[in-house]
Amino acid sequence: MAIIILAFIPVFVLSGQEGKLFHPLAFTKTFAMAGATIIAITLVPVLCTYLLGGKVHAENENPVMRFLHALYKPALLFALRNRVPTVFIALVLFLGAIYLASGIGNEFMPPLNEGDVMYMPVTDPAISIDEAHKIMSKQNEMLRQFPEVEWAVGKAGRAETSTDPAPTNMNETIIHLKPPEEWREGMTREKLIAEMDARLRMPGVTNIWTQPIINRIEMLATGIRSQVGIKVYGNDLNTIEEVSRKIAEVVNAIPGAADVYPEQIGGAPYVDIKINRPAARYGIEVATIQDAIEKGIGETNLSVTIEGRRRFPVRVRYAPEFRGSPAALGQLPIAIPNGATVPLAQVADIRTVEGPSMISSENGLLRGTVLLNVRGRDVGSFVDEAQPALVKQVAMPAGYYFEWSGQYENQKRARERLMIVLPIVLFVIFGLLYLTYNSAIEAAHVLLAVPFALTGGVYLLWLLDYNFSVAVWVGFIALFGTAVQTGVVMVIYLNEAMVKKRAEHGHLTRDTLMEAVTEGALLRLRPKVMTVSTVVAGLLPIMWSTSAGAEVMKPLATPVLGGMVSSLLHVLIVTPVIFFWLRERELKKEERQLGENETRFQQ
Repeated sequence: MAIIILAFIPVFVLSGQEGKLFHPLAFTKTFAMAGATIIAITLVPVLCTYLLGGKVHAENENPVMRFLHALYKPALLFALRNRVPTVFIALVLFLGAIYLASGIGNEFMPPLNEGDVMYMPVTDPAISIDEAHKIMSKQNEMLRQFPEVEWAVGKAGRAETSTDPAPTNMNETIIHLKPPEEWREGMTREKLIAEMDARLRMPGVTNIWTQPIINRIEMLATGIRSQVGIKVYGNDLNTIEEVSRKIAEVVNAIPGAADVYPEQIGGAPYVDIKINRPAARYGIEVATIQDAIEKGIGETNLSVTIEGRRRFPVRVRYAPEFRGSPAALGQLPIAIPNGATVPLAQVADIRTVEGPSMISSENGLLRGTVLLNVRGRDVGSFVDEAQPALVKQVAMPAGYYFEWSGQYENQKRARERLMIVLPIVLFVIFGLLYLTYNSAIEAAHVLLAVPFALTGGVYLLWLLDYNFSVAVWVGFIALFGTAVQTGVVMVIYLNEAMVKKRAEHGHLTRDTLMEAVTEGALLRLRPKVMTVSTVVAGLLPIMWSTSAGAEVMKPLATPVLGGMVSSLLHVLIVTPVIFFWLRERELKKEERQLGENETRFQQ
C-alpha cells in the first residue's frame, strides 16, 4: 500500500488546472487503498473463518485455471531454459516502446468537446460599435444557415465585468450545435469548423475558433483567448507591435499554425484636445476649459434614478451633432469672466490622432500578444519547431523578449513539476525495496517491473494515436504503483517456494531451484490474472464511452490498460527468469564456497 500511495505523490504536487482536475482522483485512490488495507487485515480474516468452512476446492479443479496452467507452465519452462533470448525479447520490446514514444506528440490536455463552439473574430481597432454590431449580425446569420447549428448568439465589445477586458473590435459568438445524430452524413466537428471558417472569411476580419468554457479558463489563467499565444514584452508599444507582426509571419509558415493574429495595439481613433496655455489672455482658467470638456463631451452623472431594485445614472452631455467631429467640437462655447463666450477652437488645439485601443502590462513591462491555434498536430512539437525558427529569424531589440503562453504554459509547468518529483519518488520507492530485501540488486530487479509495464501503455497509446498529456502521465503514474506491487508479490511467492523447497531437500540444486521457481510462479498465476482481469473490466467501459469527458478519460485509461497486459507478461515470465538467474548465481557462489571449505578441511 505504501508504494502505491507514494507513487501518487506526483499527482498531488500538480497545480493549476491539472491539479484541480486530478487531485480528487489521487485522494480517492489513496483513501481507497488505505481502507482496503485496513479491511484486509481486520475484517477479511474474520469473514474467512465464517465463509470458508467445509470443503476447500483445489485450484486445479477450476477448468479455467487448468486451461491457464496448461498454457503458462510450458511457456514458463521454455523461458527458464532460454533465459537470454527471453530477456533479449523483453529488452527489444522496451527499446521499441522508447522509439515509438519519441514519435508521439505531446500536449497539455486532450481537447475536451464541450458541445458548443465559440467564434471570436477580430477586426480593426478603429471600428465603431455600430459597425461591429452590423458585422456580428451578418456573421450570426451566416452561421445559422448551417444545418448543424441550432442557434448562434454574439456579443460585441466588453461585458459589464472587470474580468472581460475585450475591446470593441473583438466579437464573441457562441454557436450551439444540434445533436450529432442530426448532422449531415460524414460531417465531423473539425469539418464543420473548417466549413464555417471558410464561409466567414471577410476582408479585415481574423477568425479565431475555440470553446466557451476553456476560453474563459485560459483568459483568466493566462490572458490568452486562443489555444496558444506568444507574449511579447517591452517598453514601447510601437516596437512591440512591429515585433509581434514579424513573429506572426514566422509562425504562420510553420505547419499546423491556424488563426494566427498579431494583436494590433495602435490604430484606434482619438480626439486630442490640447489646451492652449496662452489663452489666459482671455482670463480663462485652464480648469474651466477642462471642466467644459469633461462635462460636455465625456458625460457627467447628475443624479441616480431608482426603479424598484434597479438604479440608473442620469447623465448629460452635448448632442451628437455638437460633438461628432473636431470642427463641431471647436465651436463649443467657453465662458469668459466678462460674461461673453469664445469657441473652444480659440483656446485649444483639436485634432484626430491614432492611439492604442487597449494597453496591457505584465511583470512591470508593456505586453503585446500573437494569438494562434494549432490544428493537425500536437502543440508540443509545434512549439519545438517554431521556437528555433523565431530565435533565428526574429531579431529582438535590446530589452525586449517573448515567451509562449496559453495551453503550452500549463503544459510546461506540469512537465517541470513531474520531472522534479518523479525521480524523487523513484528513489524513495527504491529505498523501501532495499530495506525490504536488504539488497540493491533485488530492489532493482523488482523496480524493473516499472519500465516493462510502461511498454504496453506506450504501444497502446501509439495504436490509438493519442498524444502524451497530463492525463496520460497520470495514467502511467497509476500504473507505476500497481506494477511495483505485483512485482513485489511475485518475488515473495518465489522466495517462499524456494525456502519450502530448501526445507524439503536440505539444500538446493539447479533442478530443485527451477522446480521452486516454477511452483511459486504457478501459485501467483491466478491472483495476477484476476488483478489484470479486474482492471481491464473496469477500464473497458471508459474506452467504449462516447459521453462528455471521454476525450480526457480515454487517454488516462489507455496507459493502464496496455500497461497491465505488458505487466502481466513481465511478472509471469520475465520476473521468474531474472529471479532464477540471481538465485542461480547465489547457488553457484554457495557451491564454490562449500567446495573451498571441503578442500581446506581435507588439507
